[in-house]
Amino acid sequence: MREKVQGCVLVCQNKTLVGIFTERDLIRRVLAQGKPLSTPVAQCMTPQPVTVHPKDPISSAIRRMEEGGYRHLPVVVDNEAVGVLSVKRIVHYLVEHFPETVYNLPPDPSAVQQEREGA
Repeated sequence: MREKVQGCVLVCQNKTLVGIFTERDLIRRVLAQGKPLSTPVAQCMTPQPVTVHPKDPISSAIRRMEEGGYRHLPVVVDNEAVGVLSVKRIVHYLVEHFPETVYNLPPDPSAVQQEREGA
C-alpha cells in the first residue's frame, strides 16, 4: 500500500473478491491490538465488502460509503474485482464536472454572511 500510495488492497481468490484490507484495518485490527505485522491479511481484512458496479450511479456509491462509513468501495463485475472507487476519486469527479458549484461553495454553507463587510 505504501509502495503504490494506496489506502487499500483488494483480496481476491481465483479472481473473486473475498475481502478488502484498508489503512483502518491495519490500525484497528493489527496495530491497536498489538498483533505482529506478519499477521496474515486474511485474519485482519474486512470480508465480503460492500461493492459497486461500474454502471452504478455516483449517488449510489456515495450513499453506500456514507451509510457504512467507507472511504473505499471495490468495483466488481461478475464477482471479479476490476478496481477501487475512493472518496478522493469521487471528489475529483465532482470538481471536474461541476467546478463553478464546488469552487464557489463557502467552507461552511450555513455560515453565509448576511450583511456586507466594510463601510
